[in-house]
Amino acid sequence: MIIFKFREDPLDAVSAARAAQSGRASGAPRGRDGAVEAVRALMVAKRSARAERTQAVNQARALIVTGPDELRARFAGHTAAQLAAAIAALRPRPGDVPGYATRIALRELGRRVQFLDAQLERLDELIGPLVSARAPGLLSLHGVGPDTAALLLIAAGDHPERLRSESSWAHLCGVAPIPASSGKVAGRYRLNHGGDRQANHALWRIVITRMSPRPGHAATRAYAERRAKEGLSKKEIIRCLKRYVAREVYHQLRGGA
Repeated sequence: MIIFKFREDPLDAVSAARAAQSGRASGAPRGRDGAVEAVRALMVAKRSARAERTQAVNQARALIVTGPDELRARFAGHTAAQLAAAIAALRPRPGDVPGYATRIALRELGRRVQFLDAQLERLDELIGPLVSARAPGLLSLHGVGPDTAALLLIAAGDHPERLRSESSWAHLCGVAPIPASSGKVAGRYRLNHGGDRQANHALWRIVITRMSPRPGHAATRAYAERRAKEGLSKKEIIRCLKRYVAREVYHQLRGGA
């Protein structure tokens, strides 16, 4: 028995029920028995390491802001990497108890960031070759790096042949527009809230990279400028571009199957 849960739109329920009844909703599992599963496991560790690094840097900045004036003046304007290196090299001397404790805490946070940086480098050294071997064509697309490629591979799974069409892949990534009977409307369509959030975010990152002035992507920027003149908002343009990118990615995924 198939159970559907919908937050806001009965039109979704009708579409899903029709898809299940016609057989279009039946699908094969993505699989967890190959290189993509290895990438997924490594990305879990990388995601948590990256989050912990950000947390440690933010905690260090907060301690500096609330700490002695000398610390605020000393570390003002430092980038995250510069700050981590500087506070990791601190040599606190006993004296004023709060100031001493603050410097000890900063040193440990700096060393934690350095440890996590080394961990992230090791994980990248493992993830990169796996992604390149699994779908080399994916990395050849403009704006696609190892991280975004990894997220897209994970969404497709170890058996991308289960993705029977471009539209099924677009639905999986949440970039297939559906008729807007309620909720947030963009023209006559709204964004499909279903699908894989990580894959959707990967497509967004690719589009933003292509739309940027440098290095940018001439065709993408020309399209964005033309649609802007037609009255589309930036959000709507990005939605359209994500659908185009999903098509490119689909062919590379199937080609690397």
